[in-house]
Amino acid sequence: MPDINTWDWEIGEKRIPFQAWWQQFGWVEEFYVSPDGEQLAAIVSLDEGVFGICVNGEVWDETFDKAWHLRFAPDGRLTALVAQDEEWTVAVDGRMWDQRFDFVWSPRFSADGTRTAVAFQQDMQYGLALDDVPWEQRFVNMSDMTLSPTGNQAAAVVQTRGLQEGDIFEFEKGAFTVAVNGRTWDHAFMNVWGPRFSDTGQHLAAQARLNRTDYTIAVDGQTWSSVFSSVWEPVFNPATQQVFAPVRTKDGWTLAADDQPIWRQRFVQCWHPQFSPDGNTLAAIVAPSFGKWTLAVNDTPWRLRVPGAITDMTFSPDGAHLAACAKEKGGWTLISDDRRWRNLFDRVWPPVFSTDGSHLAARVEQQGNYSLAVDDKVLALKCAAMWDPVFSPGGDKLMLRSIEDGYYCRRIASVAEVLSAFKAAA
Repeated sequence: MPDINTWDWEIGEKRIPFQAWWQQFGWVEEFYVSPDGEQLAAIVSLDEGVFGICVNGEVWDETFDKAWHLRFAPDGRLTALVAQDEEWTVAVDGRMWDQRFDFVWSPRFSADGTRTAVAFQQDMQYGLALDDVPWEQRFVNMSDMTLSPTGNQAAAVVQTRGLQEGDIFEFEKGAFTVAVNGRTWDHAFMNVWGPRFSDTGQHLAAQARLNRTDYTIAVDGQTWSSVFSSVWEPVFNPATQQVFAPVRTKDGWTLAADDQPIWRQRFVQCWHPQFSPDGNTLAAIVAPSFGKWTLAVNDTPWRLRVPGAITDMTFSPDGAHLAACAKEKGGWTLISDDRRWRNLFDRVWPPVFSTDGSHLAARVEQQGNYSLAVDDKVLALKCAAMWDPVFSPGGDKLMLRSIEDGYYCRRIASVAEVLSAFKAAA
């Protein structure tokens, strides 16, 4: 994660005008904002077939035939996937990697942003490149790319041998596995999905299909001994490195750990498990009955039920609180600690807790305008765009990043000031 202690948290406002960009360039693509809120960037058209990257009104010296997937890394470096002379590579803060490929996609960043991996195609074969160093081993197909939080390990699901269309018998023998830093697991599967690294990057788990009917979890290439009629993506306990995953038994869905179901409850559905930062609490999105969703914490479902959907479950940094986005019949809202917010929105983004968990915020959309909601109150501010709020290390300040009246605006305000500016919830 980025070190937000180094950011400017002085209360005040900074503005970056961008109206002139529309006259200066042929067109301006989608805006992106750096994690610390100090930089506004976009891909711009400089001439026919010539593209550049504009940051705070200044254009990189290097130009490109094509550019896409502009993104800030967690450490604030700006990256883009770019092409020159029909060859693709990665550009970071205006400097291109030395390696060139037929195509690149799906950049991934380490937790601190210092390492970058990208998927590539070269001569109709596929691989990953980590910090400008491509895998030596390449494959006939590849998907589900991932980078460990530490950035030392890159992995993907790979196809180890070619299959003819409709050759179901060869497919059943297994042609898919996981490659870590270019080296494949010894075990090949009918299918494998969703590789996940442990927080330390030393272990990797994935969903595996053994045959037409049996599914299980594979950890570092070794499968659990038990099989199930279906499984979902696994998760590591950050404290113990033990592997947990949702599994489907004859009685319904539940959570299993290292091969065996551990929750007594059975659900119509159970997925997206997540541990609290200290590893003491395990939660999952569950459906106790068909079409009725809630969260379950340590095998105990919440009382509230949501008829539409639940997404983006999030623990507070101290692990004491839990929140998620919830779809009702009339729109979206937030649920937190078994309570539903009263406000309803056209769209709501993943919830953000303050450091001590005492406040909950999210960016929201209502009737085409974007705003900020905190503790079930909505800021009386209508923006053309807004990015996720960020709490200060002490939790007493908020960073707001928005597009308003032709300006990009970065605000730092005390939480008390923000709350006093909110209109009361309906």
